[in-house]
Amino acid sequence: MAYTITEKCIGCTICARNCPVMAITGEKKKQHVVNDKRCIDCGVCGRSCPQAAILDNRGEIANRVPKDQWKKPMVEPAVCSACSMCVEGCRFECLAISMPAFKGDIRVYAELVKPRACVGCGLCESLCPLSAIRMEVIQ
Repeated sequence: MAYTITEKCIGCTICARNCPVMAITGEKKKQHVVNDKRCIDCGVCGRSCPQAAILDNRGEIANRVPKDQWKKPMVEPAVCSACSMCVEGCRFECLAISMPAFKGDIRVYAELVKPRACVGCGLCESLCPLSAIRMEVIQ
């Protein structure tokens, strides 16, 4: 079951702007709607809603979480093959393949280059074929 937006929605568009798969639509100042076929149940909409107007996949109110407590992708360089699936899958362009550390270095990997732009959806983690990405709160 996908997330649902209730009548408490004020149409601020924060959820739509933060949705990594563009599953939320609606006009400004009007109630928005979640496309349940596109929704990946990441919870970003609920974490960012200032009105507590979003129900999670269990039908419970999704509570707002301060942005500094959102999980971010942590890449294990020794496991990452630099396939770039996570880079290509990120709508917010938060990840990039690293440059070699020195001339002749062949070890490259995905790295978080825009942590402030990351919404913590976990899509990169689910796309990684080698499980080289873990979502963690960065201290």
